[in-house]
Amino acid sequence: MWVFVVVLIVALLIPISAILLDSPLGRSLARRLEAAGDGDGAGTTVRQLERRVEVLETDLEELSRTLSGLRDELQFVQRLLEDPTKKPRGA
Repeated sequence: MWVFVVVLIVALLIPISAILLDSPLGRSLARRLEAAGDGDGAGTTVRQLERRVEVLETDLEELSRTLSGLRDELQFVQRLLEDPTKKPRGA
């Protein structure tokens, strides 16, 4: 009877472990274990974070420029809607 229980438990643990290892949690754990196995894991992580920060800063600057342009366009459209017979200031 005990042999049957052990075989049943092992048979159930195989798909459960496969599901857990294929999940985002399992992938994250695998990445951490890989980084811990590298000799320079912390230095690599710092360099990766520095690159990500640079990319995010560049994206933020681009979004700020885009937002500024959209504000100008919105002000122009609002002036047109207030009095469509009045000409724009630049024309």
